[in-house]
Amino acid sequence: MKTACGFWLIGIFVLFISCKGGVKKHNHYFSLTDTTELRLPNSTWEEVLTDGVYTVTREGSTEMPYTNEYWDFKGTGHYHCAACGNLLFSSAHKYDSGTGWPSFWQPSEPNRLLFRKDFSEREERIEVRCRRCGGHLGHLFYDGPAPTRQRYCMNSLALKFVGGKGSKPTK
Repeated sequence: MKTACGFWLIGIFVLFISCKGGVKKHNHYFSLTDTTELRLPNSTWEEVLTDGVYTVTREGSTEMPYTNEYWDFKGTGHYHCAACGNLLFSSAHKYDSGTGWPSFWQPSEPNRLLFRKDFSEREERIEVRCRRCGGHLGHLFYDGPAPTRQRYCMNSLALKFVGGKGSKPTK
């Protein structure tokens, strides 16, 4: 009985860690102010990013909908790249797209993102990447609200929220 309970507790712990992106590591490339482009090999990123952040930003993985940290988060502040700290989006541009992922109708500044064609799901999509580190963030669709009609559908693990007054910063 003790062994079964022990395995159950270990399983819950592993699930909790994987849901939060993995064990926290020190990332000395992360900066909320530095905009210098980072061109580092994936082996370096693997050393400084949690497993979840690495899998999304460096391998282009996608989180499950409605299970990620920011899909329904309503704090006031800014969303930065979880890998490098580059400013990406403002909470003023976040909206509920009904998709289960955090969605924005425009970036904080247009020059903070890179775009490329993505054919990975048997259809052409536009992949969104961080301009500073090249990390995968999510995809851009043209079914969003006015005035842009854009939906930047992002992975929570690719984002780091930094709250303003009255908002609770994460991690």
